Amino acid sequence: MTLHISYPAELPVSERREDLMAAIAANQVTIIAGETGSGKTTQIPKMCLELGLGENGLIGHTQPRRLAARTVAERIAEELGVEIGQEVGFQVRFTGEVSRNTKVKLMTDGILLAEIQRDKLLRKYNAIIIDEAHERSLNIDFILGYLKRILPQRPDLKIIITSATIDPQRFAKHFGSEEEPSPIIEVSGRTYPVEIRYRPLSQPAGGAAGDSADDAAVAASDDELEEDRDPLDAVCDAVDELAQEAPGDILIFFSGEREIRDAAEALNGRIQSNRKLAGTEVLPLFARLSLQEQHKVFHPGSKRRIVLATNVAETSLTVPGIKYVIDTGTARISRYSHRTKVQRLPIERVSQASANQRSGRCGRVSDGIAIRLYSEEDFESRPPFTDPEILRTNLAAVILQMTAMGVARGPKDVENFPFVEPPDSRAINDGVTLLRELGALSAARPQEETGDGDGRPGRGPANGRNAARNTARNAGRSGGGLTAVGQQLAQLPVDPRLGRMIVESGKRGCVREVMILAAALTIQDPRERPTDKQQLAAEKHARFRDENSDFTGFLNLWNYIQEKQQELSSTAFRRLCRAEFINYLRVREWQDLFAQLRQLARPLGISLDNKRLADPVGNHEGIHISLLSGLLSHVGILDERKREYAGARGSRFAIFPGSALFKKSPTFVMAAELVETSRLWARVAAKFDPLWVEQVAPDLVKRSYSEPHWSKKMGSVMAHEKVTLYGVPIIPSRRINYGKVDPELCRELFIRHALVEGDWQTHHKFFHRNRALLHEVEELEARMRRRDILVDDETLFEFYDSRIGREVVSERHFDKWWKEARQQDPALLDFDQALLISEDADALDDSAYPKTLMHKGFELPLSYEFHPVAPGSPPNPSDGVTAEVPVLFLNQLDDAAFRWLIPGQRVELVTALIKSLPKQVRKNFVPAPDVARHAVAALEADFDPAADELEASLELVLRRLRGQVIPPHSWNWDAVPPHLRVSFRVVDSLGKVLDEGKDLGVLQERLAPATRRAIAESLGATPATTAPQANGRSNGKANGKAAAQATGTAVGTTVSAVSAASTGFAEQAGLTSWSFGTLQRQVQGTVKGHTVTGYPALVDEGQTVALRLFQTRSEQEQAMRGGVIRLLALKVPPPDRYVLEHLNNTEKLTFSQNPHGSVTALIADCALAAIDKLTPAELPWDEASFNALYEKVRAELIDTVFTVTATVERILASTRRIEKALKGTTSLALISSLNDIKSQLEQLVFPGFVARTGYSQLSQLPRYLAAIEKRLEKLPTNVQRDAQHMAAVQALEDDYDDAVSALLPGRRAGAELTQVRWMIEELRVSLFAVELGTAYSVSEKRIRAVLNKALAPV
Repeated sequence: MTLHISYPAELPVSERREDLMAAIAANQVTIIAGETGSGKTTQIPKMCLELGLGENGLIGHTQPRRLAARTVAERIAEELGVEIGQEVGFQVRFTGEVSRNTKVKLMTDGILLAEIQRDKLLRKYNAIIIDEAHERSLNIDFILGYLKRILPQRPDLKIIITSATIDPQRFAKHFGSEEEPSPIIEVSGRTYPVEIRYRPLSQPAGGAAGDSADDAAVAASDDELEEDRDPLDAVCDAVDELAQEAPGDILIFFSGEREIRDAAEALNGRIQSNRKLAGTEVLPLFARLSLQEQHKVFHPGSKRRIVLATNVAETSLTVPGIKYVIDTGTARISRYSHRTKVQRLPIERVSQASANQRSGRCGRVSDGIAIRLYSEEDFESRPPFTDPEILRTNLAAVILQMTAMGVARGPKDVENFPFVEPPDSRAINDGVTLLRELGALSAARPQEETGDGDGRPGRGPANGRNAARNTARNAGRSGGGLTAVGQQLAQLPVDPRLGRMIVESGKRGCVREVMILAAALTIQDPRERPTDKQQLAAEKHARFRDENSDFTGFLNLWNYIQEKQQELSSTAFRRLCRAEFINYLRVREWQDLFAQLRQLARPLGISLDNKRLADPVGNHEGIHISLLSGLLSHVGILDERKREYAGARGSRFAIFPGSALFKKSPTFVMAAELVETSRLWARVAAKFDPLWVEQVAPDLVKRSYSEPHWSKKMGSVMAHEKVTLYGVPIIPSRRINYGKVDPELCRELFIRHALVEGDWQTHHKFFHRNRALLHEVEELEARMRRRDILVDDETLFEFYDSRIGREVVSERHFDKWWKEARQQDPALLDFDQALLISEDADALDDSAYPKTLMHKGFELPLSYEFHPVAPGSPPNPSDGVTAEVPVLFLNQLDDAAFRWLIPGQRVELVTALIKSLPKQVRKNFVPAPDVARHAVAALEADFDPAADELEASLELVLRRLRGQVIPPHSWNWDAVPPHLRVSFRVVDSLGKVLDEGKDLGVLQERLAPATRRAIAESLGATPATTAPQANGRSNGKANGKAAAQATGTAVGTTVSAVSAASTGFAEQAGLTSWSFGTLQRQVQGTVKGHTVTGYPALVDEGQTVALRLFQTRSEQEQAMRGGVIRLLALKVPPPDRYVLEHLNNTEKLTFSQNPHGSVTALIADCALAAIDKLTPAELPWDEASFNALYEKVRAELIDTVFTVTATVERILASTRRIEKALKGTTSLALISSLNDIKSQLEQLVFPGFVARTGYSQLSQLPRYLAAIEKRLEKLPTNVQRDAQHMAAVQALEDDYDDAVSALLPGRRAGAELTQVRWMIEELRVSLFAVELGTAYSVSEKRIRAVLNKALAPV
């Protein structure tokens, strides 16, 4: 078919047709530079047809966008008068119309890239037109470089580069040389003159269009000049300035959406105040704008418009009707960060070329004005051109395609590739790093690896230009080829990260869901958010949100769309999308892209089940693991302190506010993209399990180990493993078996800890034999207080190390090895005692360090511990000799014999005692060690430790040696080191330790109740030991338990009912009468040849009495009297009614105010005191004596009670008077004395005071109370003296209280302490009311003497 080729005369390119055709025919490469509107895009292909270039091959014509490829093809076909798909066809991703008759083929640059893989020299093309080359996308730069490489092999191939008037010389030099560049033909566009006005922020507002900068500077006074105007004010001022010009639309360039919103608000306010702008419409224009709002921009109405746009309006879009432009001079430029490995969007100054493009937007319809909000000097200082995309983005996709095509084998080949402008080696390295992260490229050989910034160790520098250069050079040599995954990724026309997700989903059965997500991440979000309806849109979209994953939100949206498309008609579905703020065209694009991905993935063996819908819940884990495989460097862990995420390679980011995870902030997140604007934001994020990382990238994680240690429980060496991915701690700490990581160290730790130190639980007999032998030598060291007997651990380690196999690293390995080794030599690992004892410790005499000590016929086991400490440090309480004492015999031991210590330590003990003497005495016995040796020899020869006291014997020996008398009480035992005093460990019949200490007297006092119980048990006097056994019948579990307790008697001796029968005594409780016959004064039994003596007595238990066994006669007598009195009180009829009837009125009135709470309780207390008076010192021990005493008490009780009540009446009356006087005194100066009186009164008169005081002391109470009254009378005039007396008394009372507090619970104060208590009351009388007299001579000194006697050890 003959084509009718014509050229529109109005197009500038038509005027240069002959020149252009001549240049194309004469040159292999031709560069055509023309402004937008010149007609070069549609007319150049027709010129090639006219030259006959489409006869023997295709004329390829690339466009940077799919939409442009279709529309340009339709335009050319229309001008040629042919149908689309015949002589003129097009092909874009997944769709196209091309036939055998096609001569001109419009396509995207991506399609040409794909064809290069199949046709390396592009032989089916006679001519290739690269349109819009000035955009310098990654694909264009690669294609230009590839074409330059193949031109020598294709001399017949014509290359035509069309570009805007932006640096066409670079293309000419690229295909030619510096000396002979390729020809450039410039074609002017259809433009009108544009006036450039500079209005920097430092210039005052309102400058006239005709004013020069100098004139404006002169006209403005210093007061009018501002340092810097606000950028929004400058924009508004520029709009006001343009409002003075002829009507026309205004295009204002901003750097981002936020600035557009702020400016829209400010301009709407300015429009209302400026009448010339009345009715003006403010419209936003940016990439994420809804179709409805885009329609307003590209279809102007009758109103004047102010269009607020980002840099998308520079070249990509032509806004109709623009007469004026305001250029703020900034834009967000996408730049790849080599440090954080993410794409940044910083706000930068635009280049001169971009500024000219912006100003050129207003010269299309008439003369235009462009106001630049910066100075002309600023413009001149800016870079001429914007950096091409290849210099500011990640090169992973390009490197992947280059490797797949065989163009490059490694980073070095990429670096040497003839790009128009070669990328930095760091960018190449980062692209390779990303592909290795995705598993698309095989790693370089280890000997050629260097630090590549991904956190893995390398031999070369870890960062900087040298590191990147070395990495590229080495990897280029090593040639990291494509892996199986890489070959699949190269065939998927999507971002490598998305492709990696699809490949992984094929293994995890979630291809449908991941393909849907990959398609969604490729296009713009279908969910629209109009600026004026953001809240309503957010409410509509809330149904799709998932609080753990934004990806699940896409799947929920997909399922919703699929469901509604099936339910509704096409028109109804469109209306639904509009009502719910879903972009219908983006939905269609999403669905088409999904279908196309499905078709492309099928040849790769990645197929999906068409019978099911997307299941975001059931396949949640598989979906997100697949996503994670492509987002490994987009993960982060939450930093709670800073409320942000620590990401890969030291980056820090925050979840984008529009994300469903923004408020929840999970610990681990992954993000589809990390974009840096005001800060680094994670967009489209999801929570993930850190354990998934080890599944998808085991070779990328870095493992570090710390604290390897032997674990007795696990039987192996364990360590803490930290797993990181590009510096992100995926697993902060995890215990693992360290055997496979460092077998040599594990073997050493196993030998040292398990075998040498014995930290092992095993059944092997050699181990237990060795430990027993070691224990013997260690015990010998402790006894002799030496640390040079046992060989060191290194000797033991060498012993095992030389015998145990090298493969043994744990208990399991040892068991396997020893099973075979012991068959050959069972004693291979047995210690010999000669091995354990060092050569310096041959002459050992352990006879001076006995294992037992005889005392009063008791053979007490001795144990030794040696714990030396540094000077000044507190001693170890366990250091020294410890005697184990059965609690049964504790009360029979005497501390004096133990002061002699053991023979091996006596010299050291005597030396310490000599050093403890006062200096005047000590100087006669120097040198102390020599004197001590002679003294100990004399002591052992002439004295017996069992019979003689150490202090007296030593004084005598030293007097003989040096002729010096040692004064009494000169020995200071507190200065003797603790290890030179025997410790006592008291144990019960089962060997359980009850208490331990060095003071035998304190232990005897503290364990008196336990000793009493042990004695009772040993004598068969407790209910457990007296359980009937003669009949052979057991009474269930209780009797069984009692029998078990009966077997646990002192020193392991079994005492049965036979022993109870032999002693004739059994403890009883709850007695109210004398029903137990004659009470023995003492009972005795024999335990292991030792006589055990107990002292039975009645014990007062309140409402009853009990029979108990005591360890001393004094305890027996004290308890017996109280028990007899209580038993008499229980048997005698209560006299309270009779006494109450015979009290006079005064006594009744006085008795009604008592501390007991009732008169009956008070009379009962008086009766108890009366019985105490009537009970003689000689107590009854049999029933007849008790009954006789009972008759006597019953006969005299009433009269005695009346005697007691008479005294009590005086006491209570005096008490009332004192209380009344205390209430009537309010002087602050007397407060201390008054409090002292109150305290004294509370100690004298209290509930139960009558019986507790006792009849003998009760008669003294009226005098003590009278003394208080006298004190109150004298107090106002004698405050100072009263305070002095009170201080003396309180000091004594404090000492007395301390002594009472030191008593064990249940123990009563002895006679001496009771005497001290009443002596203090007598002292009060002598100090505060001397005229009343005292019962005996008393003073502070005498009281202290009695107190010291009471506190002195027995």
